[in-house]
Amino acid sequence: MTDWIEIIVPAAAVDVDEVAALLADACEPAREGTEIRGDEVVIWAPLATSEAALAEVRAAVAAFAEAGLGVDAARVRAQPGLPEAEWRDAWKKYFHVTRITPRIVVVPSWETYAPAAGEVIIDLDPGMAFGTGTHASTRLVLAALDQLAAGGFVPARVLDVGAGSGILAIAAAKLWPGVTALAVDNDPIAVAACAENVRHNGVDTRVASAGTSVEDVGGGWPLVLANIQAHVLRALADAICVRVAPGGTLVLSGLLSPQAPAVAEEYVARGLVLATILESPDDPAWSSVTLTRPAAGGS
Repeated sequence: MTDWIEIIVPAAAVDVDEVAALLADACEPAREGTEIRGDEVVIWAPLATSEAALAEVRAAVAAFAEAGLGVDAARVRAQPGLPEAEWRDAWKKYFHVTRITPRIVVVPSWETYAPAAGEVIIDLDPGMAFGTGTHASTRLVLAALDQLAAGGFVPARVLDVGAGSGILAIAAAKLWPGVTALAVDNDPIAVAACAENVRHNGVDTRVASAGTSVEDVGGGWPLVLANIQAHVLRALADAICVRVAPGGTLVLSGLLSPQAPAVAEEYVARGLVLATILESPDDPAWSSVTLTRPAAGGS
């Protein structure tokens, strides 16, 4: 079993989301996922590589500070990863029942909630895999799913690229009772966490969690979701685009708002049609992009 450390990056409250996104672009350890705890960004790294990881994060934070963000490399610290039970207890003060969209509500295991008619409940605890529904980028995709379902869109299959905790695939399975989904991630921790969350939500017969790369996923998919950092969306643009079936929809998130138009242009250049760029109402620093592929024979 791998021993882990947590690298903690304190940040000004107004900058914490941006710092998390920039770290994911700048630091290898952060590309496996970050978590925001109040005004701190948390990154995990194996104990064996902790010194190098800490130095890399501090160097990145020093550059962010020079650019005017509210961070200080001297305050970046490392600590042993808490045992799971203690870590989850620490999270209880931050993570509560959260209404994400008009219908989607995320409920952690330590709280109770009586759903109203028509609500979609996702049972989810924080984990090392990204995606609890609290981050603006995840909320944007969940809102897009809710809007698509409310508008009568019914995909037969859903592909979730960079699935993390699996929250998006789970939401799709609960919004559309007939849908099947494939949730893929290159992080074994995320694959295992997603599989556990899928089982816990009772959709394991329709949602598969796999470490398959998107390049190796076959077929065309009516709905493709990718909530990943901008540099990864650019690197995977060819592979993601060809997975969108004719008449299908692609939702991209994990984008800082200034990045969204340029990333959208790269996907349009590959044959997709831009539908919307939506700025988060919760945090305007983040945006999502929705694109479609024209139906076969369409103009």
